[in-house]
Amino acid sequence: MPFDPASLAFATRAVHAGAAPDPATGARAQPIYFTNGFAFESNEQAADIFAMRATGFSYSRGSNPTVAALERRVASLEGAKAAVAVASGQSAMLLVLLTLMQTGDAYVSSARLFGGSLGLMRRLETRYGLTPQFTRGLTPDDFEGAITEATRAIVCESIVNPCGTVIDIAGVAAVARRHNLPLVVDNTLASPALIRPIEHGADIVVHSTSKFLSGSGTVIGGIVCDAGRFDWAATGRYSLITDPWPDYDGLVVAERFPETSFATACRLFGLRDLGPGLSPMNAFLTLTGIETLPLRMERHCANAMAVAGYLRAHPKVAWVSYPSLPGHPGEAVANAYVPQGAGSIFTFALKGGERAALDFITGLDLISHLVNIGEIKSLAIHPATTTHRQLREAEKVAACVGPDTVRLSIGLETVEDLIADVEQSLAKLAA
Repeated sequence: MPFDPASLAFATRAVHAGAAPDPATGARAQPIYFTNGFAFESNEQAADIFAMRATGFSYSRGSNPTVAALERRVASLEGAKAAVAVASGQSAMLLVLLTLMQTGDAYVSSARLFGGSLGLMRRLETRYGLTPQFTRGLTPDDFEGAITEATRAIVCESIVNPCGTVIDIAGVAAVARRHNLPLVVDNTLASPALIRPIEHGADIVVHSTSKFLSGSGTVIGGIVCDAGRFDWAATGRYSLITDPWPDYDGLVVAERFPETSFATACRLFGLRDLGPGLSPMNAFLTLTGIETLPLRMERHCANAMAVAGYLRAHPKVAWVSYPSLPGHPGEAVANAYVPQGAGSIFTFALKGGERAALDFITGLDLISHLVNIGEIKSLAIHPATTTHRQLREAEKVAACVGPDTVRLSIGLETVEDLIADVEQSLAKLAA
């Protein structure tokens, strides 16, 4: 049988997808193309690339060979038709919202999201008239109940930052299909090693590649993946995809690129016009990180389960929000989507309140006080005064980030060492 890269297992594609030995030199590692421009073979080729009549590299803001390799790899792992890499996860979410909507449009969003996403959504509403319609809860019925005539998309996270709740993606996707809306899923906390939202009905998948995909804590980046199956022309709501572009000789993206319409619109509007391109060095480091993603996620989940279990049994801990724990309200959904464990991010609350939470973080020795997540190193933060500080008090409680709450991102250290660090910090707190 002929070799079919698409038939390779996930771990094999994490190592090989999107890259090959360099044809010019034979280099096995993906070369880093540090250049802002690329020489054209002819005037005709230059004109065709800029008019979208031909593919090719012209200027690294729009595409770069190293970045393109990352896009192909993540698209392969997510089961997408195409992907567009950008400078940060925040840029990726911004690009999705601006490509889908224009002033006066609305979208349904989970009320529990990464604090940066919530801040962005509120700013886009007050300055540009893009209205988030927040759900009451996280069930499919909650999402359906928030839809109005102005709704143009549904947005959620596969695993919610920071409480760790696993969303019923298939249930929300069914709601999206009934209303002919694209479902956008931020898959940062799960990574495609744990959940592949497109397999459950998502149309667009977003990542902050700064987290689990790179894994090292050394780079910033984001990526948007296009499942390639939403019928953009069915409603006439998405003008960047279905209306002619005068500056591209009347190009209609949905007609010229039917399987990659959304990704193409993101590249034209997002990269060529807005310009949040990804550095080739960051793309290279992320590609390298992805090679070990399946192995890392196994250890992340095992360590997180052990630390969460230890904390839940501790007398100074009020509660732990890690849905893979037996008896947790979200256990059934978590077991259905992530039987190997609900990732490595979770929150817990201390009975001593805010002072105890802050003192616990200060008392840690091995676990770093750091705002990032998804690194090989374990990290702790106080969300109420940092990542989610802009939320109203009631919203903080609903998101499991009250003043008594600590968020942990559990890394790859030996779990006994992590538990020992948690134990010694808890021991220093007042009874």
